[in-house]
Amino acid sequence: MKILDLPFSPDFSGRTAVVTGAGGVLCSMFAKALAQCGARVALLDKNEEAAKTVTAEICAAGGQAMAIGCDVLNKESMQRAHEQVLAAFGPCSLLINGAGGNNPRATTTKETYETGDIDRQDIATFFNLDSEGVGFVFDLNFLGTLIPTQVFVPDMLGQKGAAVLNISSMNAFTPLTKIPAYSGAKAAVSNFTQWLAVHFAGEGIRVNAIAPGFFVTHQNRALLFDETGAPTPRTGKILRNTPMDRFGETEELLGGALYLLDSRASGFVTGVVLPIDGGFSAYSGV
Repeated sequence: MKILDLPFSPDFSGRTAVVTGAGGVLCSMFAKALAQCGARVALLDKNEEAAKTVTAEICAAGGQAMAIGCDVLNKESMQRAHEQVLAAFGPCSLLINGAGGNNPRATTTKETYETGDIDRQDIATFFNLDSEGVGFVFDLNFLGTLIPTQVFVPDMLGQKGAAVLNISSMNAFTPLTKIPAYSGAKAAVSNFTQWLAVHFAGEGIRVNAIAPGFFVTHQNRALLFDETGAPTPRTGKILRNTPMDRFGETEELLGGALYLLDSRASGFVTGVVLPIDGGFSAYSGV
């Protein structure tokens, strides 16, 4: 099968891969890439219809895939998904923890505090951020990585070439303005990636992460472009601080992801958070 133009094609034949958040833009692409490399892919998403759409595309191209509706924040839901994967495809060898995201309730209106903001209720300030919204963002990103790992890593014990790939963010290195909860949650994901790598190193299970820079997705498009399609001021700031002076193309994440999942290419690599960011993390702004 061929859906994507892959930078290289590891042989994942006979392997079972699980991708959470697989109905989204980035993780659906990862699922397609894994299937194209021969893996049997389970696409897990709370939006089961979105996962089914991607699954149909994979199967139409000759790949093996199944869609499962589940909630990464509910361990019982994940255990039921695990049972379905085990029955249909066998033990998981490769896990991509892709579920995550931000929420407007955990986002401030302004980038920095201005005199008088403490008394305003017409905008979202640091002082009136919804604690439940902040908690939801932390849970979705951190617990949404921890719980699937708890459920699927037992399959990997005793396996050769087993790997976990988490999705961090450039926010984890330096927090972006307006999104304190998402930045903090992704920092937690990066830290947890290193913790897991050490914890399972003796079992030969490698755990790494990629940290995407700025890519245009459904989730952030409104922040980057106005109703007319013109770049917003935030886009101008992003591009001024990205040495390559452009947004990333989603396919440019594939090389790093496949490299970290392929034990033949990265068998001695674990605990790494790989920036894929056009140089954003290397640039001081001067």
